[in-house]
Amino acid sequence: MTTESFFLPLQLKTIRRNETMNLPSLTSILLTYLVLINLFTFIVYGIDKWKASRRAWRIPEATLLGLAAIGGSIGAWLGMRTWHHKTQHKKFLLGVPAIIILQVLLIVFLARVLY
Repeated sequence: MTTESFFLPLQLKTIRRNETMNLPSLTSILLTYLVLINLFTFIVYGIDKWKASRRAWRIPEATLLGLAAIGGSIGAWLGMRTWHHKTQHKKFLLGVPAIIILQVLLIVFLARVLY
């Protein structure tokens, strides 16, 4: 663990006190990103289900889980439920909810540090 990563929470609190960052615009950017990545992930899960029903070339599982990991976990979960896709695979059945929990914990942590 580097000293830089150790002092990150302290640096973030200092930024908040000094108000050198425009946090509302940072929040807006983050929310826009999350909406777009979740919409994209939802659509990709639907495309993969469509391809599966036609026995066409499929989107790799690593890509589907990767989209969930980079912020599209809600879209992945909704895609699994809507399209009834990957619901029998333990990797997805357990992995997507685990990613959601980790992302919620990260958001709570960052909200406490920044606000």
